Amino acid sequence: MACITNAVAQENQSYFLHTVEKGQSLYSISSMYGVSQADIVKLNPGSDEKIYIGRELRIPRTEANTQKETFHTIQAGETLYGLGVKYNVAATEISKANPGLSAQNFRIGQVIRIPQVKEEVTAQPVVETTIQQAVKPKCRDMHKVKRKETIFSISREYGITQEELIAANPELQDGKKLKRGSFLCIPFPNEQQAKQEEKVLSNDEVIALSNMDKKEVGALKAAVVLPFLDGVPQSEALRMVEYYEGFLMAVDSLKRRGTSIELYTYNSGPESNSLDTLLNRSEMKEMDIIFGPLYQAHINPLADFAKENNIRLVIPFTSKDNAVFNTPIIYQINTPQSYLYSEAYDHFVREFPNANVIFIEAADGSEEKAEFIKGMKDALKNRSIAMSSVMDTVTVHSLRGVINPEKVNVFVPTSGKNVTLIKTLPHLTLLVREMPQANIHLFGYPEWQTYTKDHLEAFFELDTYFYSSFYTNNLLPGAINFTHNYRRWYAKEMADRYPKYGMLGFDTAYYFLYGLARYGNNFEENLSLIDVNPIQTGFKFQRVNNWGGFINKKVFFVRFTKDYQLQKLDFD
Repeated sequence: MACITNAVAQENQSYFLHTVEKGQSLYSISSMYGVSQADIVKLNPGSDEKIYIGRELRIPRTEANTQKETFHTIQAGETLYGLGVKYNVAATEISKANPGLSAQNFRIGQVIRIPQVKEEVTAQPVVETTIQQAVKPKCRDMHKVKRKETIFSISREYGITQEELIAANPELQDGKKLKRGSFLCIPFPNEQQAKQEEKVLSNDEVIALSNMDKKEVGALKAAVVLPFLDGVPQSEALRMVEYYEGFLMAVDSLKRRGTSIELYTYNSGPESNSLDTLLNRSEMKEMDIIFGPLYQAHINPLADFAKENNIRLVIPFTSKDNAVFNTPIIYQINTPQSYLYSEAYDHFVREFPNANVIFIEAADGSEEKAEFIKGMKDALKNRSIAMSSVMDTVTVHSLRGVINPEKVNVFVPTSGKNVTLIKTLPHLTLLVREMPQANIHLFGYPEWQTYTKDHLEAFFELDTYFYSSFYTNNLLPGAINFTHNYRRWYAKEMADRYPKYGMLGFDTAYYFLYGLARYGNNFEENLSLIDVNPIQTGFKFQRVNNWGGFINKKVFFVRFTKDYQLQKLDFD
C-alpha cells in the first residue's frame, strides 16, 4: 500500500517526497531544496512543531527549485540508467549531480537531483564514447535455414521485422518460399531498435564512469582566506592569527614527513570587502583546497568559486550558513545545531539507558537551551526513560524526593549559563554528601569548559558529563607537546578561550592535507580511513544529502569522575 502512495505522490507535479533523516530540521530541509519553511508547513501541517526521523514531507516544486534541476524521489525498481531515459539526460550527468550516491544507498525514498537538459545539446541517456565505431557490414549474421522455419520465425529470433529481413534478402520478395539449407543475411536493427537493445548500464557502472573525470591531486596547493589586517575588529584578527599560527605548525609537521605542500595565504579583509579581486587571481583556480572564510557574506562567493573550479572548501567557523546543503565539496567543521543535538541525544540514551532524568528548570535565562531540552525530552520519551522536573530554587530536602535509589539519577539544567551552575551546584553537592549510596550525575553543555576552573571540585564530586565536538585535556601528551611547541614558535601563549584557535588551525590543516596527500581524488571515499589524532577537534563527516557537502557530526562526552579522572568518551 505504501508503494502505491509513493508512486502517486511522485507523479504529482506540484511536490515530491522527502523522508526525514537523523539531525535534519525544518531549516536544513528548506535550505537544501531552496523553499521557505512556511511553504513546507503549508503542505505538511504541524511540521513546524515537530518532525521526526522517517516522516515523509511533501516538498513543493517551485520556480526557484526547478530552474536548473528537478528533484526526484526514487521508487521501487528504478535505476540511474532508467532515470536517464525518463528525463532524457545522460545517466552519468545524474550521477555527477549527486556525488553522494552509491550503488548501496540508491534506495527507495532517497531524493536525488536531476540536472536539466542543456538546450543547445541533445542529451542522451547513455554514455557517449570517443572511440570511433568501425564501419558496419551489411549483415550482422548469416542464418542457415532449417526445416519448417518461416520468415516470421526467423525475424522474431533475431529481433527484427519481417520487412527488414526481406529487404536484406531480395530473393524472398514476391512471397517466395524459404529453401532449407540456404543462407539469409540478418541485417542490423534500425536505429530505434538499436537504442532499445543497447546495453543497460548498472548503477555501479554509471557511477564509475561519472568518476572518471575527477580532478587529479598532485603536489598539494592550499589557500587560506581569512581576515588578518586593517579594518577587521582586533578580537577577530587575533583569533584568525592564532588559527593560522596553528595551521602553519601542521604544514611544517607534514612537510617533515615528506608531504609536498604549496601554501597561499590571502587577507579577505572586513566583511564589507568583495572577494572578486582575490578570486580573479590566476593561481586560485589551481588550488586543491581552500580554508575559510570567517564572515557569512564571503561564504557564498567562495563556495560558488570552489564549486565551479572543483576545489574543496573547508569552512572552519560558522555553523549557520546553508551553502553546505547545495555545494558538494564543502566541509563544515562547526556542527549545525540540529545535528549536534541529535548526536548528543543518541549518546545520552546509550550512556544512560535506564536512567532517572531530573531537569533543573532555570527560573531565568533558559531560552538558549529550549530547543535542546525539548528535543531531549522527546528522545527520552521515545525510549521510555523516566524523567521529572524541579525548579532551580529547590531545597536539598526536596531534591532527595526525586532520587530513585534503584536507578542512575542524572540532573540536567535547562540553562548552560554560569549563573545557573552557581545557583544549583551547592545544593547538588550537599545532596551527594547526604546520599553517598545514590548513583548521581550532572549533565550539561559545551560552554561548561569555560567555567571548569571555577567549579572543578564540584564537577568531580557530581560525576559530571557534558557533550562537545571539541575538547582537549591539557594534561595529555598531545596537548602538552602542542602547547610547548606553540610557545617555542611564537614566544607567547594561546588565548584562554574554547575552542583554542591555534589547536583548531592545527587539527583542520593536518586532517585535510594529510588525507588529500594520502588519498588524492579518492579523498571523499576514504574519509573513515583517515587515521589522525586531533588535539582538540573531533572529525566525523557525513553528506547532508546526495548533492550537498559534508558536515562534521563528531560529538563526544567529557566526564569528570568521582575518583578525579578526566575522560573523553568516544561513541564511534
